[in-house]
Order: sequence, then C-alpha cells, then structure tokens
Amino acid sequence: MSKEIDAGHRELVDLAQARMPFGRFRGRRLIDLPESYLIWFANQGFPEGQLGRRLKAVYEIKLNGLESLFDHF
Repeated sequence: MSKEIDAGHRELVDLAQARMPFGRFRGRRLIDLPESYLIWFANQGFPEGQLGRRLKAVYEIKLNGLESLFDHF
C-alpha cells in the first residue's frame, strides 16, 4: 500500500471519528450531523481550521451521496 493511500485512509478514519465540539450537536460525530445543519454552515461560512475543513468535507460527501464511505466505521 502506498503512503498516499495510507494517508488518505487515515484522514477518512479521522473524519469518521471526529465529533462536534460545540453547540446543539456537541459530541455527535460529524458524519452524523443533519444535512440541514451542514447546509446552514455552507451558507453562513464554515469555521476556520481543521473543524471547518472537516465540516466542509462531510458536507461535500453528503451532498454527493457518498455516505457509504463511512459504512464500516
């Protein structure tokens, strides 16, 4: 397995395990956030930093119907 695949797999695992650190959905896995909440962030602007990047990734995954990427997590 190449280093690129290992890094990509690690990122996917990290994303699957990441949790919302604040607000109404505090403690919920990012991949389990309601789509309407992610759309709200997309319209208002995602937070800065790693959380924002992860929320945007989850938004794009859900928008494109790729939730099955997380079926094994």
